[in-house]
Amino acid sequence: MKIALFPGSFDPITKAHVDIVKRSLSLFDKLYIGIGVNSSKQSFLSIEQRQEMLRAVFELEPKIHIIAYEGLTVDFCRSINAGYMIRGIRTVSDFEYEKAIAQMNHALAPDIESIFIVSKPGYSSISSTIVREVLRHNGDVSQFIPKEALEYLKANHVSTTRP
Repeated sequence: MKIALFPGSFDPITKAHVDIVKRSLSLFDKLYIGIGVNSSKQSFLSIEQRQEMLRAVFELEPKIHIIAYEGLTVDFCRSINAGYMIRGIRTVSDFEYEKAIAQMNHALAPDIESIFIVSKPGYSSISSTIVREVLRHNGDVSQFIPKEALEYLKANHVSTTRP
């Protein structure tokens, strides 16, 4: 069975993330979307909120499993028997950053292969960081996040004016 992990913060999930996931599905039997817990980072949404939001976005896809994890991503890959790690590339600077991480991961776990998927041109400027900033200032993010995520945020009265 071919199992992959798509790790990230997904704070919040964007249409660019969804595109990478959908384009990855045909390559694998099972795809984990792993929400990395980073205690040194100030999050916009809690881990639980991100899990619920991702489940709302992908509820009709049986090959996708949503899970949060802490620690080294390669260790988590091993714990779920994932032989592949999916990473989205939007820009040249993303590539340089992701290449360095992939090389480090390969040194730590040569049995886990990193796979880069280049974003579609229309998604190259969309990032969770920018979306969070628009949300904080009560801007309209509907063109950047999937409708299920927007509905989740509204239905759960997630404040869009956080410090």
